[in-house]
Amino acid sequence: MQDIINRFISYITIDTQSDPSSDATPSTAKQWDLAKKLVNELEEMGMSEVSIDENAYIMATLPSNVDHEVPTVGFISHFDTSPDFSGTNVNPQVIKNYDGKDIVLHAEKGIILSPDYFDDLRQYKGKTLITTDGTTLLGADDKAGITEIMTAMEYLINHPEIKHGAIKVGFTPDEEIGRGAHKFDVKKFGADWAYTMDGSQIGELEYENFNAASAKITVEGRSVHPGYAKGKMVNAILIANRIISSLPENEVPQKTENREGFFHVHSLTGSIEHAEIKMIIRDHSRALFEARKKTIRDIVSKLNLNCNHAIDLEIKDQYYNMREKVEPVFHIVEIAKEAMDAVGVTPIIKPIRGGTDGSQLSFMGLPCPNIFAGGHNFHGKYEYVPVESMEKAVEVIVKICELTAFKS
Repeated sequence: MQDIINRFISYITIDTQSDPSSDATPSTAKQWDLAKKLVNELEEMGMSEVSIDENAYIMATLPSNVDHEVPTVGFISHFDTSPDFSGTNVNPQVIKNYDGKDIVLHAEKGIILSPDYFDDLRQYKGKTLITTDGTTLLGADDKAGITEIMTAMEYLINHPEIKHGAIKVGFTPDEEIGRGAHKFDVKKFGADWAYTMDGSQIGELEYENFNAASAKITVEGRSVHPGYAKGKMVNAILIANRIISSLPENEVPQKTENREGFFHVHSLTGSIEHAEIKMIIRDHSRALFEARKKTIRDIVSKLNLNCNHAIDLEIKDQYYNMREKVEPVFHIVEIAKEAMDAVGVTPIIKPIRGGTDGSQLSFMGLPCPNIFAGGHNFHGKYEYVPVESMEKAVEVIVKICELTAFKS
């Protein structure tokens, strides 16, 4: 257990926060710090074909140790952390034999990790938890995944009696800002399929996610002295408000669950002369996804008739539901499920209410379901990960490699 704790802490204490305002890849220079460390560790443990490209994408191979043809399977995680919360000076706390009660993260600031609010904590009584100190995120998303992949590869190298085919490993930058797969070289990676180790609680196994688009609506107004504005002023703020008010009021994140889609306005800025709305559109159904985009277009078209075409709409598709690409090769999900069953983990198969690098990779020709990394409460100060969940993720990876060698 201590080895996996040490490895995880060595990763999370390196700040790798990504930056959506940057056009570079990686978006922050500090991501290189962990990337270079990972390359050195991969080489030192004996992995083959270790490489890092000009954009910090890391790849490595564990060669096959069987003499028959075996599918090549990959495991992928990202090393950046979310821009939503600070990842600087991460100071983790290791809570051994968790007693099921409140955990004080920061006494002076009164920051408490409580099972009364985060009820998932109750299932980890008696386990070893790694938490934040209440001032930063932890970085288990997705340095837990990296820890698990690295540990599994080291275990396989040290236990050649476990038979497996060629195993590919990939670590990416900038997943948290939606670019983790953008420059991933699927052909170079060379796997028949892969798994992202980027899920949350132990047992998660996901092969479907939202279809996603972003929408940017700009409204151009006309400012005139309010005392003489009749028939002349065009108030961009009020038009923007009408657009938002025209959206279905119950189809928002806080009122939807499971496979229900939504519209989410996440930014509204403006003045009389200019207003801007930014939103995201999500739905698991491709047909409903397309209908949602049409709803936005119809709202804008109708209002434009009365606003002298002052409104401009830009919709961009971001990613699609990977189920479309995974179902034709569904045995890759069944192998992961069998691996979990074999190591005593109950599979939790459910749709992702979000996206994943696996979605983009699946549409790039690399079918890629998502497997748990073990953490909870990502992107904030209440993030934590049970060490036993990371250990089980390592066992799942090893078992997938073993099973794949005999399912060709």
